[in-house]
Amino acid sequence: MMEKIINEIMEKRIGDVLINPLLSKYTTYKVGGNARVLVYPKDVDKLIELMEILNLNKIKYFVLGNGSNVLFSDNTYDGVIIKLDKFDDIEFQDNIVRVGAGYSLVKLSQEAAKLGLAGLEFASGIPGTVGGATFMNAGAYNSDMKSVIKSVKVLTPDLKIITLTNSEMQFGYRDSFLQHNKGYICLEVILKLWHGDKDILAEVIKDRKLKRKRTQPLEYPSAGSVFRNPDGMYAGKLIEDLGLKGYQVGGAKISEKHANFIINVGNATASDIREIIDVIREKVLEEYNIKLRVEQRLVNWDD
Repeated sequence: MMEKIINEIMEKRIGDVLINPLLSKYTTYKVGGNARVLVYPKDVDKLIELMEILNLNKIKYFVLGNGSNVLFSDNTYDGVIIKLDKFDDIEFQDNIVRVGAGYSLVKLSQEAAKLGLAGLEFASGIPGTVGGATFMNAGAYNSDMKSVIKSVKVLTPDLKIITLTNSEMQFGYRDSFLQHNKGYICLEVILKLWHGDKDILAEVIKDRKLKRKRTQPLEYPSAGSVFRNPDGMYAGKLIEDLGLKGYQVGGAKISEKHANFIINVGNATASDIREIIDVIREKVLEEYNIKLRVEQRLVNWDD
């Protein structure tokens, strides 16, 4: 069946196609099994054609951004990975920005600052795509995507293109409409920023970069914060207070620099990372009666 699907995707010239790619090459954890096929649709029309093929044949799929907030299992993903890297158009009109889902969030925040546009400084260290950040309502420094998004253009499950307003996106802490409504795909985002001083914005971004270097294990592959912060608490402090910094399984380890980071210190498997996640959740529940929620998306696991 999958061979037939791959042939159809290639015959219809949907875009670049990779057969049996290792997902470890497409995630910031640098772990994960292979996928049957990975596709880079050329444009929205080709994406719609691709979705028609997948829906008709009941083939599962996963839309992958920069792989900075996802943990694939070590097993084969028996479906199609879709990457929207070609969706990278950008247009600035005064303080309004129209940007494709595949655009780099870090790059966007830097370009906005250079133009004297404020509001995206929080995103200068988030290594995801605009689409992934919108899906997750990514944030830092008490700000998030909700604070700058005006509207989001999406492809619906019945393959119509519609625009959702900020309120219709139902943003919450690391949450959005897209997480609870399967089949909606972020295509493009309209941001409303505000005018600021270029020098001050550059200084803020520089200072935060230095702070990240001091406080986060950026020298190792990771996927950023593993757990969402419980109300009024920091997940990292709960983990640290349990004495779990440095806890290691195989090639995966709880960072000694930041306890809410799991790092790949060398040849870690996805199962190594998942085991640490499960240990942390179990111990935090046992000690504090708090159920930590994983911020990262766990994909292709049995549970």
